Amino acid sequence: MSVDKVVASLESAVAGIADGAILMVSGFGPPGQPSELIEAVLDSGVGDLTVINNNAGAGGPAISELFAAKRVRKVICSFPKAIGSTVFDDLYRAGEIELELVPQGTLAERIRAGGAGIEAFFTPTAYGTELSKGKETRTVNGVPCVLETALRADFALVRADVGDRYGNLTYRKTGRNFGPLMVAAADITIVEVSHLVSPEQMDPESIVTPGIYVDRLFALDSLTTA
Repeated sequence: MSVDKVVASLESAVAGIADGAILMVSGFGPPGQPSELIEAVLDSGVGDLTVINNNAGAGGPAISELFAAKRVRKVICSFPKAIGSTVFDDLYRAGEIELELVPQGTLAERIRAGGAGIEAFFTPTAYGTELSKGKETRTVNGVPCVLETALRADFALVRADVGDRYGNLTYRKTGRNFGPLMVAAADITIVEVSHLVSPEQMDPESIVTPGIYVDRLFALDSLTTA
C-alpha cells in the first residue's frame, strides 16, 4: 500500500471495479454521497453491481443514473423510496433489480460488524416481521432476536470533507453518516474529498478516519497551503 493515497484522476480512482463487484456507497441522501466517484463508475461501463447504501435514488442524480443505466443487479438499503425519483421503483416493479431491505440501525451495525471481523450478531429489530423470514431466531436475556450477518464489500466509495495525502479524513456534519463504518468494511476504500490539505494541517485529535483504512483519495480541489 502506498503512503501517498492521492490519485490524479477519477478514472484512476475507480480502476479495478469490475462487473459483479459489491460496492458500499456512503451518503444519507445528498450529505456524504460521493457523486463524482459514482459518475466515474457510471462512465467506466461496469455492470451487474451490488450496491450497499442507505437509500436507493435519493441524493441527487448520480446514484439514480447508476440505477437508470441498469448497472445495478441488487441493492441492500434501508430506504428504497425516494422523493422525486421513481427510477428504483420502476426497475423493481419490472423485476429488473433485486432488493434486500434492512432496518437502518441494523444496516449500520452489519457494516460495522463487517469492519470489525464479527461474522454475525443477534438483534431484536425486525423480529416477527417479514424481514425476519428465513433467518435464525433466538431468545437472548428474555428478548426474542434475529440473527443478522455482517456486510463487506469489494469497494467502498466514500465522501469526506478534508483529507491529506496519507488518507486521514474528517467529515462535515451529517456528511459523516456511513463513511467511517464503510471504510473499514471493504477490501479497497476510495474517497473523494472536498479539500486536500498538507498532513501538518490535520489535527490528530480531530481525525475521524485514519489513513490506514484508505487506499485511494481523489481531491476535488488542489492542495491548500497553511
